[in-house]
Amino acid sequence: MVSALLTASRLLVAVSARSLAAVEDSLTLPQFRMLVVLDGRGPLSLSGLAGELGVQPSTAMRMIDRLVAAGMVARGVTAEDRRTSVISLTKDGRRIVNEATGRRRREIAGIVDVMPPGQRRHLIEALQAFTEAGGEPPVDNGPRTHATW
Repeated sequence: MVSALLTASRLLVAVSARSLAAVEDSLTLPQFRMLVVLDGRGPLSLSGLAGELGVQPSTAMRMIDRLVAAGMVARGVTAEDRRTSVISLTKDGRRIVNEATGRRRREIAGIVDVMPPGQRRHLIEALQAFTEAGGEPPVDNGPRTHATW
């Protein structure tokens, strides 16, 4: 089972890398993950963002600095405590997330189309159980690509 999941994860990482490179070739996968977290969770403090990413705050800060310089995230302060900085996605950051996710969605749809229809339901059930066990929140379904799923 672990070998099958590792192989599938290699495919998914390759799909993710290709979709990201087609949209923004200077962005790393960890930086993109930060954008995705901000897109899904909304503005977060440095410590909250680091916690969501599972990295040290100093690592998150270096990523934020690069993304601020690229115009993809912005720093602000909370109204309650002006000493607490809040990191949020900019319009350009949201565009990158949407474009890369759309490309990834289309490529994954093409892969699933090759699968026998009877195996698709089992795949969905297994992946939902896997992501729930790992604590990953569900992705917004967005526009349906294929009505048969």
